[in-house]
Amino acid sequence: MATHPYLPIVVLLAGAIGFAVAPLALAWIWANKFSPQKPGPDKNAIYECGLETSGEAWVQFKPGYYLYAIIFLVFDVEAVFLLPFATAFSGFGAADCLAMLVFLFLLIAGLLWAYQKNVLTWS
Repeated sequence: MATHPYLPIVVLLAGAIGFAVAPLALAWIWANKFSPQKPGPDKNAIYECGLETSGEAWVQFKPGYYLYAIIFLVFDVEAVFLLPFATAFSGFGAADCLAMLVFLFLLIAGLLWAYQKNVLTWS
């Protein structure tokens, strides 16, 4: 008896869909069966951190915070790439060391760019 070649894919797709939909369906059933329905002005009120909003909700946000966070992530990832290089330094050849020097040069260039744009100054 020959099976269809796409049968394993269909079975895995059905399992993936079931794995994603089953918790949502169970949560919906639980909410309708066991959760008390108590709508009211306090329950339906919009709040953030438990405090009512006051004034204008739209605040101008400085993009410098994002740049500061991105620079942190870049240099955090740099540490992840440099650690294996530092632990296995004696086993590398000249080409590997040259590739790491290019990597470090690009990071230093990015740091200089951030310094010239005054991204690293916190005001």
